[in-house]
Amino acid sequence: MTTCNPTVWVKLYADELYKFACSRVSDTGLAQDLVQDTFLSGLQAMHQFRGESSEKTWLLAILKNKINDHYRTSGKAVMTTIDVEDPDPQLIFFNEKGHWRKEMAPRPWTTDINDKAEQADFFRILRTCMDKLTSVGKAIIQHKYLDEKKSADICKELSLTSSNYWVIIHRARLQLRACLEKNWFSN
Repeated sequence: MTTCNPTVWVKLYADELYKFACSRVSDTGLAQDLVQDTFLSGLQAMHQFRGESSEKTWLLAILKNKINDHYRTSGKAVMTTIDVEDPDPQLIFFNEKGHWRKEMAPRPWTTDINDKAEQADFFRILRTCMDKLTSVGKAIIQHKYLDEKKSADICKELSLTSSNYWVIIHRARLQLRACLEKNWFSN
């Protein structure tokens, strides 16, 4: 067993953990709470730290679990109201036979983003579009495309059934695509 040095955690790791949390949740207050909970959990579990990774890696793993726990609990509340608050993307994008509506059919994205300022604008719009997704939809998209996790692992981490996962990711992709087409590619 290797000893931890929690007296320097805030100084050494708080900023990086906070940036990571902000990239995963859109509420900065929630990100701060998650980092604080991470440090508290780290203190409580110090005796379990075996030194197989750095303290930073260990704390980041704790933070990832805290974020997953947040989405797992908030996702259950969201899932009970998703159909009431959000129209079914199936009805928006597809006709009664399940075919794309002409006006909603995917079009090729031909924009090439080489300019740094243009890249910054795109990522600002992407983040805004991501923030419009349900918390579970956002978590799934982040895990799938940013963290490159397998679907089965995402289901396990977020306590989702496979069919529920596929419905959520399908809807999230449609909503994300529509938002990007409206706010980026149509300009």
